Amino acid sequence: MPNTCAQSNRTRSCSQGHFSESLHGTPDCGVSYLLCSMEQRYCWDWVEAQVERSIKLWNLCAMPSIPASIRYSVKEQRTHEKAYDDGLRAVQREARRVPRNREGRGLARERIVAVFPQFASAALDLGEEQVALITSDFLPVGTELAQWSRRFDRTLSPADIIQACRNAWTCCGLQALLGRPVELTPSILGYSLLYPYSDNYLDLPGLSIEEKLRFSDRFRQRLRGDVVAPANSLEAAIWTMVQLIEGQYSRSLHPQIFDCLLAIHQAQEQSIAQLNPGGGSIDSAAGPLNETELLRISCAKGGTSVLADGCLAQPWLSLEEAQFAFDWGVLLQLGDDLQDVREDLKQGSVTLFTRAIAQGRPLDSLILQLLHFSRQISDRMDPMNCGTPSLRSLLRMSWRSLILMAVADVQALCSPQLLADLEPYSSFRFDFLRKRNESLTGRKALFDVLFDAFVEAGPGDRNRLPLPANCWTEQAVQCVAELSATRR
Repeated sequence: MPNTCAQSNRTRSCSQGHFSESLHGTPDCGVSYLLCSMEQRYCWDWVEAQVERSIKLWNLCAMPSIPASIRYSVKEQRTHEKAYDDGLRAVQREARRVPRNREGRGLARERIVAVFPQFASAALDLGEEQVALITSDFLPVGTELAQWSRRFDRTLSPADIIQACRNAWTCCGLQALLGRPVELTPSILGYSLLYPYSDNYLDLPGLSIEEKLRFSDRFRQRLRGDVVAPANSLEAAIWTMVQLIEGQYSRSLHPQIFDCLLAIHQAQEQSIAQLNPGGGSIDSAAGPLNETELLRISCAKGGTSVLADGCLAQPWLSLEEAQFAFDWGVLLQLGDDLQDVREDLKQGSVTLFTRAIAQGRPLDSLILQLLHFSRQISDRMDPMNCGTPSLRSLLRMSWRSLILMAVADVQALCSPQLLADLEPYSSFRFDFLRKRNESLTGRKALFDVLFDAFVEAGPGDRNRLPLPANCWTEQAVQCVAELSATRR
């Protein structure tokens, strides 16, 4: 007879997230991929199997062609650009004259929202249903998250809040695809703010790799459900975000959610190897990571991140839904890696894209591969019969736009031939996108004023989520003040 008792113990060990402390190699999970899949659990064996599946799909997308899509004439691009500039000017006018009184600021926000449908239709080629999805579902969720964040911690920067909103919007996209109401839940709120806070911690100037690993160890214990006193007020804020997730989903009834959080944590630990000059292992003299290892790290980090979004949108996912969420995360991670290539080069962070530049290669083949990968992921929505056609079209457009906007910012790292071939597939010319991005960066202070007015609570806003009541909250609201003092 098989040793069923031993099998049961192995399963329990994995389900509680008792992964190996090692940053490299397969964790000591002791449970097969099959058992994890049958139980809808996401131990590291399951994650590694999905990483290998995503890598195979990525490799199949290595094609020299541009995937078929809508093409735009220069005249059509200029029409879109004029609509973009008209919308931008309207927003800038409101930013320059933000009223001092609350009622006036509320009216300014209404005027900005009213501009969006015309802007989206003319500049982005969005239909009525797609505009309604943004204005009635996604935008209110982002506003609610921003308002809650400011009540919790008034020193959170607009960039931190927008980073959290991006994750919340991914959760919302999954809610809509899976037939769930689009709403900001406590767990989505907590999860979306976890990583601006933890990123701020890891970005502290002068923080050594050893200190980062000590924080990582405490963070792992907290995610595992251990009682860990926060070492400082920034940790207190992070612990509070975990508590928001625990408050909605108990560990005993929804262990798969905490599997995901622990899997993300392990993937983040492995990605620390990307931060070393030369991309070497931090715990051995293994030398630079090869391209497959870099891809494996990006797949694990991105895939587990959106898998967690999926579980928070709908706790019990089918295998097909879980794999789709995982691949969506891989796509977003690789898109971010392309978008951040210049910053990563400055910081010495090694990705597929920085490795290509370091080797003197243009980004052409990787960009084409990423476009084909995006097409493969978007095509997988149709047989799943999930979401409305308008939603699926909106997601396709957003994924493709992420890549094309990144290309506009890294033109110097691409061949002139690729840019000439690819630009007709963009609704805006690349130079226009680059110049507008630079212009927006230069007007950050102006838009920060508008952001503050925009997130101020109004009479019709959804302020359903209360602030957490626990012993860490007072410490948590001090976190960015301490952080700012350290940075000065």
